[in-house]
Amino acid sequence: MATYNTSDFRKGLKIQIDGEPYLMTDMQFVKPGKGNAFYKCKMKNLVRGTTLDRTYKGGDSLESADVETTDVSFLYRQGDEYVFMHQETFEQYEVPEKVAGEIWKYLKDGMICTMTTFNSNPIIVDPPTMVELEVTECAPGAKGDTATNVTKPATVETGAEFIVPGFIKTGNIIKVDTRTGEYSERVSS
Repeated sequence: MATYNTSDFRKGLKIQIDGEPYLMTDMQFVKPGKGNAFYKCKMKNLVRGTTLDRTYKGGDSLESADVETTDVSFLYRQGDEYVFMHQETFEQYEVPEKVAGEIWKYLKDGMICTMTTFNSNPIIVDPPTMVELEVTECAPGAKGDTATNVTKPATVETGAEFIVPGFIKTGNIIKVDTRTGEYSERVSS
């Protein structure tokens, strides 16, 4: 397995500590007036989502994580599991609901997502940054509500509910930012 020396440390590095994969989310190089330089690192556990702060001195090294990121397409939901298919090998992955998290709000059949695997087990599934969803149910807007910042809840084709502007109607296609879960814009049909 490859190792990274302190000179290789950078934000976005995927490393392994105590047999678990971590993502280096922040790294600061500190050179005090006296003594040796050191590296203050903040890392996120890719399996559990917890964060870890560690300090390393020059010359230390860390193992690289056996983490692979690939594109997969969503096939279907089966009970508490989501089934995805690798785009090139056609291998299918069953992802438990606890790993998938809130992704169900955005999933449509055939949607291309990014999957991160550790030792061939899925640990993270990310939908595209922006998704287009059809509004299946929402309250009608009152006359005059289009001029102000009136919002209302709307249910989309996946069964999720988002807060949308008052002018959105049933049948409209809306664009939602999957990072924040917020309405972005109405798509012209």
